[in-house]
Amino acid sequence: MNWDDLRVFLAVARLGRHDLAARQLGLAGATVGRKMARLENAVGATLLEQARTGYVLTETGRQLLEQAEGMERCASAVVTDQVGSAQALTGYVRISASEAFGTWILARRLHEFSSLQPSLTIDLVASGGFLSPSRREADIAIMLARPARGPLVARRLTDYTLGFYAAASYLSRVGVPQTIDHLSEHNLVGFIPDLVQVPQQRLYEEVSANLTPSIRSTSINAQAALVSAGSGIGILPRFVGERLPDVVAVLEREVRLTRTFWLVVHKDVRRLARVDAFVNWLVDVFREEAPLLKGD
Repeated sequence: MNWDDLRVFLAVARLGRHDLAARQLGLAGATVGRKMARLENAVGATLLEQARTGYVLTETGRQLLEQAEGMERCASAVVTDQVGSAQALTGYVRISASEAFGTWILARRLHEFSSLQPSLTIDLVASGGFLSPSRREADIAIMLARPARGPLVARRLTDYTLGFYAAASYLSRVGVPQTIDHLSEHNLVGFIPDLVQVPQQRLYEEVSANLTPSIRSTSINAQAALVSAGSGIGILPRFVGERLPDVVAVLEREVRLTRTFWLVVHKDVRRLARVDAFVNWLVDVFREEAPLLKGD
């Protein structure tokens, strides 16, 4: 068993596919397959099994992954000690974030981190359903709740606020609601109740039991587009609503919902140099964006 084979194994385990691992490592696909076969022969067990979406780790594979990541952390520490923090990092970092935060905050600023670490590949998965650091689907997740279990390191990043927004054109056509009860007279935009992926998306229930959206989508970005187009009034994060042109806050004094962003990382990858670098950068981003996130 040698480190070069383990390096290939780490890439395949994280990416789930031989072709993606080959591309990241700059190797031929056949070379990746050959190295994986040699490693499994050395271990005497199957490390990865084919699944519908790619390869998944066997129990032996999970055990070897922990050991290989420990070796990787040690190697990263040696490099950092010898050449200092200016050393360019390589590999990739996969971040799972809510669709809104991933689109309206991270995507607007990722070029800053990329310019600091141009040799790193950055995967941004922005969607309503989060990838799991526990199952090694992502290195870092920015989640709406602290996970209840798992070998994870979690820290509270910041609260953020949400409120009602509507296009000025809609309000001039239909009128401005003066109270929460008046919202029932308007077209409301929101999530599809039976397709809500996390409880934190059940926003209208927190405002009033009598309010039901009539135009619904699983996508917060689609909801923002609906509101911007004048389809109705919707609940949006302040960091989204305040950036939409010709859209204004409605009932701002009466309704101010609060949610929390949590940073979640698997404990075995937290001290990897590339993960640590991104986490430190991300904390700075949250600090700088705090006024917009909190609606101050």
